[in-house]
Amino acid sequence: MINYGVRAKLGMMFPSSNTIAEPQISAMLPPGVSLHTTRLRLRSGRDAMGMLERLEEAAELLADGGLDRLIFHCTAVTTSSPEISAEIAKRVAAVTPIPLTITSDAIVEALRVLDARKIVMVTPYEQDVNDTEVAFLAHHGVSVLREIGLGLSGGREMGGVTPEQWVRETLALQDPAADAYFLSCTAIRSADVIDALEDALGKPVITSNQATLWRALRECGINDSIGGFGRLLRDF
Repeated sequence: MINYGVRAKLGMMFPSSNTIAEPQISAMLPPGVSLHTTRLRLRSGRDAMGMLERLEEAAELLADGGLDRLIFHCTAVTTSSPEISAEIAKRVAAVTPIPLTITSDAIVEALRVLDARKIVMVTPYEQDVNDTEVAFLAHHGVSVLREIGLGLSGGREMGGVTPEQWVRETLALQDPAADAYFLSCTAIRSADVIDALEDALGKPVITSNQATLWRALRECGINDSIGGFGRLLRDF
């Protein structure tokens, strides 16, 4: 059966180099929800803020489809400061009334509903991006107990890291004091191993793609329990 989004149509703006978010989110979608995308130029973490240059144009292109909700989807950009989420939302609202979900807001809300105040964070990023993200989470009352970045800056390189490596990196940072584990970045192959990591760690695991879809669905009033991608989508 062809999925025409009879329950909800989501429109996602995301980095041009990212080939991971679309297949992952599409795999997580419940019946009757469709995903429609447009890209914003971002080839490496060093030019991340350039992704915002054509934000309004991208929002208008998606709005032409009469979608139910838009998503601005990039972890590094949206966690670059506590203020940037509101700035992005204001700019999108100036060109379309379609409601917007933003990656950083979704991550913060996911951690809140999981009652996760102390976490372990695993990313593909260079250390300066990790440091900024740790500060962003601290602003929202979340303490990062342990963290690692793999020192990558390009979407292609990030997408090339195997799911098995994300398991190894996460298990190596296991901390009994952690309330949850966060595999950060929309361009990594982490969705494949959420359930396996939760089984091994005995704690919730969130990822950027999983948390963002979860919030977008809940904001659309869609509360389906979705299996295979962790407690967040299954139980909350």
